Amino acid sequence: MKILKRWGEGRLNQARGNEAMDYKRELYAEVINALREWERARIAFQEAVGHDEVDVAIYTLEAAERRYQIQLKAAKQAQVDWDAFRNGSYYGEGS
Repeated sequence: MKILKRWGEGRLNQARGNEAMDYKRELYAEVINALREWERARIAFQEAVGHDEVDVAIYTLEAAERRYQIQLKAAKQAQVDWDAFRNGSYYGEGS
């Protein structure tokens, strides 16, 4: 019975680990998406013409920057290993 109990606990821990890894993958993707959105907003701001376009571009840029900050903070709190995602080891491509 002890063997079955340990096996069950191991499976539960593995499932929790998989959930944590999925969450980190999601966070990594969100950070990358937020960064791209921020970069697009910066370009739109640089190309804005006229008072209304500039106002919208500023609003969009500030919102994108804030979203990026929030996603980055969440990823840091979850201790996302950036290098592992960059080289593909979280996806089974590296190491």
